[in-house]
Order: sequence, then structure tokens, then C-alpha cells
Amino acid sequence: MEVSNESAIKKPKRLTSVVWNHFQRIRKADVCYAVCVHCDKKLSGSSNSGTTHLRNHLMRCLKRSNYDVSQLLAAKKKKKDTSLSIANVNANYDETQRKDEYIKPTIIKFDHEQRKDEIISLGSCRFDQEQSRLDLARMIILHGYPLTMVEHVGFKIFVKNLQPLFEFVPNSSIEVSCIEIYMKEKQKVYEMINRLHGRINLAVEMWSSPENAEYLCLIAHYIDEDWKLQQKILNFVTLDSSHTEDMLSEVIINCLMEWDVECKLFAMTFDDCFADDDIVLRIKDRISQNRPLLSNGQLFDVRSAAHVLNLIVQDAMETIREVTEKVRGSVRYVKSSQVIQGKFNEIAQQIGISSQKNLVLDLPTRWNSTYFMLETVIGYKSAFCFLQERDPAYTSALTDAEWEWASSITGYLKLFVEITNIFSGDKCPTANIYFPEICDVHIQLIEWCKNPDDFLSSMASKMKAKFDRYWSKCSLALAVAAILDPRFKMKLVEYYYSQIYGSTALDRIKEVSDGIKELFNAYSICSTLVDQGSTLPGSSLPSTSTDSRDRLKGFDKFLHESSQGQSAISDLDKYLEEPVFPRNCDFNILNWWKVHTPRYPILSMMARDILGTPMSTIAPELAFGVGGRVLDSYRSSLNPDTRQALICTRDWLQVESEGLCP
Repeated sequence: MEVSNESAIKKPKRLTSVVWNHFQRIRKADVCYAVCVHCDKKLSGSSNSGTTHLRNHLMRCLKRSNYDVSQLLAAKKKKKDTSLSIANVNANYDETQRKDEYIKPTIIKFDHEQRKDEIISLGSCRFDQEQSRLDLARMIILHGYPLTMVEHVGFKIFVKNLQPLFEFVPNSSIEVSCIEIYMKEKQKVYEMINRLHGRINLAVEMWSSPENAEYLCLIAHYIDEDWKLQQKILNFVTLDSSHTEDMLSEVIINCLMEWDVECKLFAMTFDDCFADDDIVLRIKDRISQNRPLLSNGQLFDVRSAAHVLNLIVQDAMETIREVTEKVRGSVRYVKSSQVIQGKFNEIAQQIGISSQKNLVLDLPTRWNSTYFMLETVIGYKSAFCFLQERDPAYTSALTDAEWEWASSITGYLKLFVEITNIFSGDKCPTANIYFPEICDVHIQLIEWCKNPDDFLSSMASKMKAKFDRYWSKCSLALAVAAILDPRFKMKLVEYYYSQIYGSTALDRIKEVSDGIKELFNAYSICSTLVDQGSTLPGSSLPSTSTDSRDRLKGFDKFLHESSQGQSAISDLDKYLEEPVFPRNCDFNILNWWKVHTPRYPILSMMARDILGTPMSTIAPELAFGVGGRVLDSYRSSLNPDTRQALICTRDWLQVESEGLCP
């Protein structure tokens, strides 16, 4: 790795290496010294010593700033045929020290003289200690690494070899850096949310930990100015054991006030479908004190659709628990040995079963796996019945009635699996996709309740009772969102309600029609109120008057009401009277409304708020689980402020430059 300073011609040696630009050669008696002009350190300056040690000192010297060392590297490159990068030079300096590090990897030396604010220039690369510290904190946040990783020996060795100038910091300092990043990003999110022209919707999720701690997660859902569906975690609050349901509503209200969004709130979605209604009422009352809720708050209280389906399925699974246990026992017996498996396969082949599916046990905590197990077993029903006759050791056989129950339940589960896959698999889950799926569930539950088998009809009645509680709260919101889909409009409501309500369908359809008209009128009045402080759907509409004593506020409302009887057709009427848009798989409802905003200026405001409502809040990985959201042990061990900072900031950084929709 040395660069020779000796000339091929026998004459007095010249200082040809570029390193001598940074050293002063001093002779004392018969000894030559090379004194670093940057730090005054003395090194051997004898011609017999070469310049490798001088070059290595320059690479490590922390007293230099903003110096280009590319000449040093270029000199080495001339000596070798193979290219050496700056990283190679850093990685291979001082071989003796490297060997010591590998023998004793826990011994890592630091130069404490380096100041945090010093910047070292290596060619075109600039090393900034402060920026590197923030980058490390940002990496830990973004990828969910533990804060303690900065104290891991392997991490220190890796970073030291990569950048020897990096000054290591303890995990407490990295924690402070994470909080610093959180505060900066929070301000960005705060300003962005308060600049939105539309309203936001809030999802309320409950979390737990292995230590049975409880947490409250608040997520803002909205459609931005480019008509992209967005979401951001606003708060992740630790609830102590003293929190009651009364206090829970106060926690939510305080979070809303912290972000100044209580007046921009359109709807709240709770993952607990049967949460205490008093919680919602207290929040509604507090918000309506400052600004009336649109349509008297009829669309304010939303419950998660996927959660209610999950709860209904769990009730059904509990009802047929004994049948399911017998099915599991049957599968275990067949798979208990190769001999029995072979005998079973022979039976299936003899009686003409063509199924190619293998028998598999389910995972009891994942109800979709139970469905797949039941579906496969029912395909081999005849083989199991034949096995029962031939093998007295097979004791998990089902009765004829149990086979009927298993078959019916499998049909029920198939519907729920398909719908849950739709809810959890949609990358852009706007509110319009839920109405037809929920209506299908409603229609099927009505049919299942008519089953002549008392066991099945009783089970279906329990399922429908739980569904009806959800339907009574959310049917209007679901229907209004579907109407704002130009492929459906009122026609889809008429189609499903005629099947669900029969002779009373017209009355129910009128309720939906009146509901959407009332909501549209609120937005219409809002669009004529030029005073920003009087606006109903948030404070987003521009003000055209600077006079706080506007005596014509009442005139705006009078003008709107008196013009209702005139011939001018409203956005809503125009939209509903026009033909529906053809259905196709490539349809993007947000793009449609973005393009048609000039045609429906008021209705598009309403569509933005409604379509951004989260009708379901379940994560895809939890869609078929029987448990709730559980925080991992590492994050649950953090202090509450740090935990919130890491969780919220990670969410903000991940979606910083992109929306949920393509």
C-alpha cells in the first residue's frame, strides 16, 4: 500500500509525495521529523520510513477540515493496477490495528477530541457528525430497530470500519434525537392537516400488550387536494389502569384539541363495534358546542365493518365448537400414520372422490384456516363415512346431522372469507366499496334464519342480532357512500333495499334520499357563507370579507333558501338524474371525482369527506384473527412519550411522499 518516494536516478531525493504538502520536514542532529501542519504531531521524516505512515495519519487526523484528499488516493492508484476507492483506503489503513480489533472486538477506541459540529471532507464526500446522528435516529424510527442497537458491539465495529470519524452516542442520546425528529415531523403534519380544504375522519383503535397494558391509537383519514386517500397516526396514548370509559372520551377530545381538528371532524370510526355509545355521545356533545355537526351527526358514529364480521364469525365458531373438534380429530387420525393415510387414500379412490386437496389441520386462532379445513373435509365426507365402517379405531366420526351442520357452516364461512378478503385486500379502501358487500351479508342472514333446522336457524338468529346493531348505526353512511359512486347512485340502494325490506323498501329508500339531501343542503349553505368562521364543514372555504362585523351573514342563508324553489338545478339533482357510469374493473372513483369537480363543485366537497371515511379499520394481517392488536414487548417497555414518538414518526416517514392509492 506504500507509495515510493525514491527516484530511479541516483541523486538527492526530492519530496515528491503529495503528503509533504501537509508536513514540514525538520532535521535535528541526525534525526529527521515530519511535523503535521494541522495538528503539530511529530512523525518520522526519514526517507527510509516512506510516506505510508504519514498518509495514514492524514486520513485519521481530526484537525483538518474541508480538505480534499483525492490526491492522496490518486497517488496510490498510480502505484497499483487495480482501482482502490476511498472506502478501500479507509477499510485497510493501519493493518496492525485492524488485526488487534478482530482479536479483541470489544476494544473500540474513540478520539474524544473530535467536536460534534466538525465536518471532515473526504474528496467530494463530506462527513457531518450531527447529520449522521440524525440519519441514524431516522433509520431506527423508520425500520423499528431498538434504540439499544447503537450500543451493540457488532454495530460499532461495522460503523467504525465504514466511517472511522463517526462519534458513537449512547442510546439515551439517540432517544433524544428521535424525539427531536418527532417534534419536527409533527409540526409538518399539523400544518398539512390544518391546510386541508376538506374534513378529516378519525379511526379509534384499541391496542394491548403482552403485559395487559392498554393503548389508544388515533388515525386521521382524509382525501388530499390531489384526491389521494391518505392516513396518518396522530396519537398513540398509553392508558393506565385508572382510565374509565368517561376518561376515554376525554382523552380523545384532548387529542383532537391538541391537533386543532375538532372543528374539521366529519366522522369517527370505532374498531369495537359495540363500544359504549355514551363515549360517542360525549364526544359529539363537546364538538357540537363549537360547531354544529353536519346532518345532526347522523353520519358521525361509524363502526368497523370487518370487526363486526369477525365477531359474527366467532359466535358461529363457538356454536359449532364440538363439531369442529370432531373434524380436527378426524384429520389428526388420518394423518397420524402413513398406513392410515394410505388406507384413507385408497378408500377415496375406490369411491370416486376426485378432490386433489390434502387434509390439513387449522390454526384455531385464524378462522379462515378453519374454513379451509372444513371445506376440504366435507369434500371427503364419503371417505370418512366409509372409514368409520372399516376402522373401529376411528372414534371422531361425525353424525349425519353434524355433517349437515358442518356443510352449512362452511357455506356461511365462505361468504365471510370472500368479503373479508375484499375489505382487507383493497389498497384504496374508499367508503363506497362496503355497501354491496354488507348488503349481501344482510340478505344471506335473512335466508339463514329461515333454515328449517332449529340448530342452524337459532345460530343464524344470534348472528343477525349482532349484525342488526351494526346495521342500525352504519346503514345510512354506507348507503350515502354508495350513492356517491357514479356507477351506482340511487339504483344500488333501490336494488338491495327491495330485497332486504320487501314491502317497506320505499320508506327506507326515502330515508336514505332525505338523508343525502339534508347533508347536501348543509354543504350548499356552507358554500354560500363567505365568512370563514361561519363555515360548517371545517374552516376551509376562503373568506371574501375582512369585516368581522358582516351584517349580511343572514342574507347568504336567505339567498340559499329562497333559491331552492327556482329552476336552477342543484349539483345533487344533476348528478342523480344523469345516467350511471358503466361498471368496469379499472374504475377509480377518486380520479372520477377529481375530473368532475368543476361540474359538481359542491357535491365534490361532500364526496371528498364521505369517501374518505374509514368504514373498516382492521389490518390485513389481523383480518381473520380472533385477537386484537398487540404491541410487541420492546415497544411496550418504552416510556409513553418515546413510544408515541417512535410509532407516530415511523408512520409519517413511511407515507411522507406517497398516498395509499396508486
